[in-house]
Amino acid sequence: MKEHNLTVMSGFILMGITESSELQAPLFGLFLVIYMTTMVGNLGIIILTTVDYHLQTPMYFFLRHLAITDLGYSTAVGPKMLENFVVDQNIISFKLCATQLAFFLVFIGSELFILSAMSYDRYVAICKPLLYTILMSRRVCWVLMVMPYLYCTFVSLLITINIFTSSFCGNNVINHFYCDCIPLLSLLCSHAGEIAFIVMIFAAFDLIVSLLVVLVSYMLILTTVLRMNSTEGRRKAFSTCESHLTVVTVFYGTLIFMYVQPQSSHSTDIDKVSSIFYTLVIPMLNPLIYSLRNKDVKSALHRTWRNISNLFS
Repeated sequence: MKEHNLTVMSGFILMGITESSELQAPLFGLFLVIYMTTMVGNLGIIILTTVDYHLQTPMYFFLRHLAITDLGYSTAVGPKMLENFVVDQNIISFKLCATQLAFFLVFIGSELFILSAMSYDRYVAICKPLLYTILMSRRVCWVLMVMPYLYCTFVSLLITINIFTSSFCGNNVINHFYCDCIPLLSLLCSHAGEIAFIVMIFAAFDLIVSLLVVLVSYMLILTTVLRMNSTEGRRKAFSTCESHLTVVTVFYGTLIFMYVQPQSSHSTDIDKVSSIFYTLVIPMLNPLIYSLRNKDVKSALHRTWRNISNLFS
């Protein structure tokens, strides 16, 4: 078809979520609401954990960066996807596609390590409470944040540069709603196998290492909690982990479902639904989980709202 004959340096055509014209308007409305909720929720978490002095602890330091990464990769994908619902041709330029992929990889990778850092923080708080201020000092917290950001930036640039300096075949149609590694690799004429191997190695390393930290931390937490004599102490310990454990289960569960299923059972439609869930739905759910199930965040929200009301009264 003539509409697919874009030059390599001109851009790509995104197939989007669905080709059904009847679904374009309702899906646009649905995803607009989801994205706006994501923006408000995560910006709210960032502002609350910055301005409220009760939330100046390592736990909320990591929560703030979780909100930043949620906002980062949902914004890398969301606005372009919404635009594609209202335009005739879902075209994305070569440079914008590379930029979208790069930012998406940085933020999605960083989120894995932020969740594992939050698990370690909960382990220290429950299992080593007397050493908490030393083991989770401000310097340690910044190291646990800066290292993943730098590492994920390196991985992102390595993968993005390798993909976009390779030769693309004549077919420039991406069977997805954003520029992701796997759909782009299927369009390459050269080095596709080598780049796919690099992607697989880094994806497996990130997922396994971060998940191991989470699992070991919670195994040690569970062991410590079961040894507690006080029922109230057990309840408080579990309540401090409840929100984070919910977020971890949803996020890792979705990624494992998407990437660990057998190749023979892979379906493009299922992959798109999974991608929608972890690129748009999870960033919306995370601030809701932490605000609805966390007393400190709810109290900070009430205090901030009261202070704002007093300013205008």
